[in-house]
Amino acid sequence: MNKIILIFLTYVVLFFSTSLFSENKKNQLKIGLLAPFSGEYKDLGNSLLLSIQLALEEINDKDVKIIPRDSGSNDKKKLNSSIEEIINEGAKIIIGPVKSDNFSELEKYRDILFISLSNIDPEIQNNIISVGVSLESQLISIKKFLKKEKKKQTIILYPENEYTDFIDKKIKKIKLINYKVFKYNPDPKILTGEIEKLTNYKQRKNNLEIRKKILKNKEDPGSIRELKKLDQIYTLGKVNFDSLIVIDFGNSLKSVLTSLVFSDVKEEDVLFTTVNQWFDKSIFYENSLKSLYYPSVNYKNFKNYNEKYLRIFGSQPSEITILAYDSLGLIYYLWKKDNKEVSIKSFLIKEKIKGKIGTFTFNNGQVLQDLDIYQAANNKFTKF
Repeated sequence: MNKIILIFLTYVVLFFSTSLFSENKKNQLKIGLLAPFSGEYKDLGNSLLLSIQLALEEINDKDVKIIPRDSGSNDKKKLNSSIEEIINEGAKIIIGPVKSDNFSELEKYRDILFISLSNIDPEIQNNIISVGVSLESQLISIKKFLKKEKKKQTIILYPENEYTDFIDKKIKKIKLINYKVFKYNPDPKILTGEIEKLTNYKQRKNNLEIRKKILKNKEDPGSIRELKKLDQIYTLGKVNFDSLIVIDFGNSLKSVLTSLVFSDVKEEDVLFTTVNQWFDKSIFYENSLKSLYYPSVNYKNFKNYNEKYLRIFGSQPSEITILAYDSLGLIYYLWKKDNKEVSIKSFLIKEKIKGKIGTFTFNNGQVLQDLDIYQAANNKFTKF
């Protein structure tokens, strides 16, 4: 109950301290916030609002005014009504919406710039800039990592589901070299057999049995020593790849990794990588691998942000709220840089911009992040 009251009071205080003004200053930076304060994603909306409050406190500029409004959850009528209210308050730039589902609704507000937290498409559209951690950014980081590690035969694994076509397009766009795609059934009962085929497990298992049978008929010291070694392993022969990229999350990701380990894919032969996991610690406890690598936002900044949020508000923030925090800082930076005028052209900049999550680049009409590679091993995350 105390938590609910805290969130409600924070919203009310922030709303009245930022949206109602006794005078309309020309040099004020008015920013709308479109977040789901109602519906199934209302907890995310409240978390986004608190994140914006943290950023406001750090900026500490009374000329920055936030106008929060409820985007609802899959409610186009509420979304449009909220956008109109924000515009009537004088804002020409809006942080939100969170998802890309309603981008078509935003096109009619040509004079308003939307900074979406979506990670679906990094392309800068007419009046929409998405700052989410895109799959493009992640694959580019992994591509550089594998090149540095001199890996030349990569398998990219991902499930057959509603996102399969989306991933197909992203992989082609990045132009990876020396790779093969393997799409698997997310059903664990089917998955194991598919991974066995990928890793040629039965043949390698058979190779071991044949070799052991040959050695059992020999009595020389060398054969005896070799046989003892073979008794300690499960297969004989290496797989035909030296690196893996698993594009999956949660229990499905863990099922894939477990199946690969059970198929005797050795970590000394194959480098295991996956996509951004937002430093999910459960990967330590339900993962058969000793070491897993993935690209992500800056861990130190992410950790400090979470700790500050927890200390002030008494709860953990949703992961993507750090993007809202960075978005406000980015808008403020451009506002000061461009003599208090922010438009879509303000984001067409060549220099890299540092934020809490890492470094943004705005090149060739895309928003990309320079992500770090982290190793999840020994119950800790280590920057590679």
